[in-house]
Amino acid sequence: MKKVLKYSSLTALGLLTIGALVACSNSKSTTSSGKTEIKVATNASPKPFNYEENGKLTGYEIEVVRAIFKDSDKYKVKFETTEWSGIFAGLDSDRYQMAVNNISYTKERAGKYLYAAPTAKNPNVLVVKKSDKSIQSLDDIGGKTTEVVQVEKYNQEHSGNPTKISYTKADFQQIMSHLNDGKFDYKIFDKIGVETVIKNQKLDNLKVIDLPSDQQPYVYPL
Repeated sequence: MKKVLKYSSLTALGLLTIGALVACSNSKSTTSSGKTEIKVATNASPKPFNYEENGKLTGYEIEVVRAIFKDSDKYKVKFETTEWSGIFAGLDSDRYQMAVNNISYTKERAGKYLYAAPTAKNPNVLVVKKSDKSIQSLDDIGGKTTEVVQVEKYNQEHSGNPTKISYTKADFQQIMSHLNDGKFDYKIFDKIGVETVIKNQKLDNLKVIDLPSDQQPYVYPL
């Protein structure tokens, strides 16, 4: 059986997905009530999908999972916050049975994990400072700096002029704040997450550039 992962990501039609990703697991524990405990991993970022408010986990994906298990007489859900790198390691080691974290779809992940169907439009966009006229599309990010991991595919295809990646443990809200402060040049992320953070954090120095379908860094099947 595959492990379940809730996700929101881009599909071939630009759809945001909420899915369940499950990996093989025999380590689910039983609570005092006799229910099987399902441990769900999350990085609690970004809004509006997963975040903490007044010390409590919430967000669209979190509340969907709660609603699914609310009246179950067999299962009890328990959320655990972890670093991004710990989500898949935890799934593979059977520490977690599910994960919710606005997780994008890849063929490699689909071979191990189960995704659900798309539910909303949410294409990736390019975010830069308003004052930066040098970046208009993905064609312009060679030699530029970013705090993302997702553009490694770009570097494989543009080895002669790669983009400069800074790896960070910062969450998405912090990364966007860094971009607003001019600490790097651009960010690629899904449109809903980007627009939510820009509005909530009042990141007035940033602008969003829509990417045409042929410039979406990842294209996912339905």
